[in-house]
Amino acid sequence: MNLSLEYLIREPKTKLDKNPLILLLHGYGSNEADLFSFASELPEEYYIISARAPYDLQYGSYAWYAINFDANENKFSDLDQARESRDIIANFIEELVANYPVDTDNICLLGFSQGAILSYAIALSHPEKIKNVIALSGYANAEIMEANFQNNDFSTLRIFHSHGTVDQVIPVEWARKTGPFLKDLNINATYKEYPVGHGVAPQNFYDFKNWLIEGK
Repeated sequence: MNLSLEYLIREPKTKLDKNPLILLLHGYGSNEADLFSFASELPEEYYIISARAPYDLQYGSYAWYAINFDANENKFSDLDQARESRDIIANFIEELVANYPVDTDNICLLGFSQGAILSYAIALSHPEKIKNVIALSGYANAEIMEANFQNNDFSTLRIFHSHGTVDQVIPVEWARKTGPFLKDLNINATYKEYPVGHGVAPQNFYDFKNWLIEGK
């Protein structure tokens, strides 16, 4: 079937009338195969779908939005592209619901880096669509959320976010600011840190998987 994004899918091993969904969103310069390596280790009742970002960086690398550098090597994210990708992913979720028997009350976003930043943007812009967010090595950026997002009802949203303490790509300080930001919105959030760089430690995987199972 032709949906708006390329993707990989692991069908649930336990088929229900409606099955929950985990949508995987990779980081900058990666592709849909990256996080899909988690699929075999995630709970069997879920659809596991890993989406490919729309911007082609060549050689099997993709991005949800551009990251540009100025003459002093300062990084700037293309926030217009980020907002476009936010809407593309929200629409993609609707396409998945229309094409697969997905439980619309149990959709989880699992994002790494850029994918985590967008997971926050989608969930806080559309909390009625998302039950759980697992945001790895990212941070919440209010600039790419929909206008007046803070007025949304977050009462059913749960977030697990984590970061490496020696991350050289996204400073851990940025992630630490996300906790108070979510608390101000009364969002149920769990935050953990691990002594790693820009990656997912085995203990990190174990922790978010247990968090997901406990929240059923």
